[in-house]
Amino acid sequence: MKQYKRLPKHIGIIPDGNRRWAENNGMNKEDGYNFGISPGLELYKECVALGVKELTFYGFTQDNTKRPAVQTKAFQKACVDSVLQLANFDANLLVIGKSDSPSFPKDLLPFTKREQIGKGLININFLVNYGWEWDLTHAYGFDPSENDNIANDIASSDISRIDLIIRWGNRRRLSGFLPVQSVYADFYVVDDMWPDFNINQFHKALEWYQEQDVTLGG
Repeated sequence: MKQYKRLPKHIGIIPDGNRRWAENNGMNKEDGYNFGISPGLELYKECVALGVKELTFYGFTQDNTKRPAVQTKAFQKACVDSVLQLANFDANLLVIGKSDSPSFPKDLLPFTKREQIGKGLININFLVNYGWEWDLTHAYGFDPSENDNIANDIASSDISRIDLIIRWGNRRRLSGFLPVQSVYADFYVVDDMWPDFNINQFHKALEWYQEQDVTLGG
């Protein structure tokens, strides 16, 4: 196992490119999501081995539910399958999203409060039916004059600040990914689609991260 002098404590994952991958491989767009499940499990195992403390996966957003119903059902099922698979391993699982909506999979309701599975070796977060506006709305009433911290008042307050965000699929945008926690995150793009994941892509991101500086604005 390769060792890094500078390991991000919290890594955000944007697993994009499932639909494009499916079309490139002669499938329907919705077929791609099922091929994005096993990469997440492999990434979890690698992060545990390295000693990463927290890992956040972008499942789907409220805006994504505007897609055709067959695609919506496919990525909802992929999120459920991913969470339930990880529920067999040592992790502290949390699913964050608008859970009182019909678009939120009912099978994931037990995970809307962080649940320790086994030894709880790593915090794993899934953003499911997530929206950045929904997240920040919970901070209404926040008063900076009281020396409060807005990070304590948002819906995703149990998720820590992100050090490194890795996006698969060659797109160079955050797409509303945890705006408060991402404010000082380094951002790395993998050109390959998420279903074409291999662990070397992840290690290249970590090698790139070694050369970045952490100033937090200072």
